[in-house]
Amino acid sequence: MKTGSKNNLTKAQARLLFASEIIWCDRATDKEAAFLARQLVQATLPHKNPGNVPLWKRTNGNLTLAIQPGMNIATGETYGYPYGTIPRLLLFWMTTEAIRTKSRRLELGHSLSRFMLDLGLSPTTGGGKRSDATRLKSQMDRLFRAHISFEATFLKDGRKGEGRRDMLVTEETLLWWDHRNPRQDTLWRSWIELGEKFYHAIISAPVPVDIRALKALKRSPLALDLYAWLTYEAYRASKSKQSRFVSWELLHQQFGAEYRGEKAVTNFQQAVRGALRKITVVYPDLVLGHKRGGIEVLPSSPPAITSRA
Repeated sequence: MKTGSKNNLTKAQARLLFASEIIWCDRATDKEAAFLARQLVQATLPHKNPGNVPLWKRTNGNLTLAIQPGMNIATGETYGYPYGTIPRLLLFWMTTEAIRTKSRRLELGHSLSRFMLDLGLSPTTGGGKRSDATRLKSQMDRLFRAHISFEATFLKDGRKGEGRRDMLVTEETLLWWDHRNPRQDTLWRSWIELGEKFYHAIISAPVPVDIRALKALKRSPLALDLYAWLTYEAYRASKSKQSRFVSWELLHQQFGAEYRGEKAVTNFQQAVRGALRKITVVYPDLVLGHKRGGIEVLPSSPPAITSRA
């Protein structure tokens, strides 16, 4: 990424450059690891608000992710769909904490501001509609109340099968925070309890990523999705010692459902190339090939996280 003088950098460029310097000097180990469920790497949440539709879904190969919004029993309306960067950061945090604690009940703590910092958000962006605290409250409602389904087709012994898992993201929540005053500590701790099926789904095959890179990419849902996917593909390529190649058409199906129209794939390619420029800054060991028609991950790419052992 051509950044020029540090004095001429935008805040986003400075954040990427700072993260890159840290990652280059101190390569990630278990201490910096965050995790995301493999299924949510293969089929991702909406990038933009789908609006008032009864069901949203994304299909990648034989796997389909479907989401139904939760109902606000006070108003009789739905909370809407989780979308954008914040629910992605929440899912990374939830999966990482579930793996670390081996518990469905996750403690969010006494302070909203400290929880926001853990996610890479800022508690100092004010109290308006676009503040991080207000957006976090909305996306927590959307994600915690959502119903998620994974459906997959498969072949075994020459016969076709279909599998399905319907899940509540959370079964219980207790939140004491005031999003209008995120720095105010509360007497009691806030917590959530993951749905049992959701808990087992997200801890069964997690993909490890570098939490420092997540915080640097936090403004782009596409960059977060691609980064998690590339770390998974790098692991698969390194393990098999064979390159991993995915065409633009399949990548568009996996990540680019929001790109529609006659030039959908072309516009999606341009967006991906912009995201890749950011990702390669914070994933310096990623090695991409030059095969035309898609993205090729070479086996010389090590996983983003290496064990201390």
